[in-house]
Amino acid sequence: MTTVTLREITADTVRAVTQLSVAEGQKGFVASNAVSLAQALFAPSAWYRAIYLGEELAGFVMLEDESLLSPPPARPEVGVWRFMVDARFQGRGVGGAALQQVIEHVRSRKQFTRLTLSYVPGPGCPEPFYLGLGFRHTGRVDGEEVVLELPFAEGGIHHEFGTDSH
Repeated sequence: MTTVTLREITADTVRAVTQLSVAEGQKGFVASNAVSLAQALFAPSAWYRAIYLGEELAGFVMLEDESLLSPPPARPEVGVWRFMVDARFQGRGVGGAALQQVIEHVRSRKQFTRLTLSYVPGPGCPEPFYLGLGFRHTGRVDGEEVVLELPFAEGGIHHEFGTDSH
């Protein structure tokens, strides 16, 4: 498979990022990238990147990273705020490869004990995808979203993942 990378979004790429879209049946599960980027303008904790497959723009990811706040909390948390792969690139391993890069980015910072994310349950939801990557249920629900976590050993030590079949 061609390499999946995470890249900063620039003035030259922002329009293309806002035009990415999930499959029709998934649109109720994630906000548009335009909304996500607008929210990021007002959220000092937002860390976001475009997902590329080779040189092709394939998706978008945004974290809420409390360590970016000034001053940061004593025990900052980090979670996946938005994650999407364009419908044209789904089923090619892009999502799993991108999320594993996000996990490595978070773990390499060595200040987090876990990475959280949430999803809206329903037909076509990403729960099996996330569980396949090692996330587990926390028992928490935030509004209508089920919260999952990927725990790291203290100090961000390595955690084994499943493989992405999506």
